[in-house]
Amino acid sequence: QVQLVESGGGLVQPGESLRLSCAASASVFSVAAIDWHRRAPGKQREWIAGITRDGFTDYANSVEGRFAISKDNAKNTGYLQMNSLKPEDTAVYYCNVVTRTGNYWGQGTQVTVST
Repeated sequence: QVQLVESGGGLVQPGESLRLSCAASASVFSVAAIDWHRRAPGKQREWIAGITRDGFTDYANSVEGRFAISKDNAKNTGYLQMNSLKPEDTAVYYCNVVTRTGNYWGQGTQVTVST
């Protein structure tokens, strides 16, 4: 079993930045990819970014150029740096890891972008 805990969400104004963290209870990030997803009010969950175990990254068009995904294997922590935030980025953000033992999700962290 792997537990994931997201943190770092909050209320910010348009144009500001936030960094989300995803802390894992086990050393999974060196052997598995991390993905970030979000669910906006009234919308389906959306994949937004991923990083492979080797460090290759990929982004949804909606966030590319503004968000950056990274990880620190030694700290068992993944990150999502979010810059130039827009009101449409308002959502609950989740990290996700798939290993041989299961498909794991955190509880989510709320990000609200509003004036």
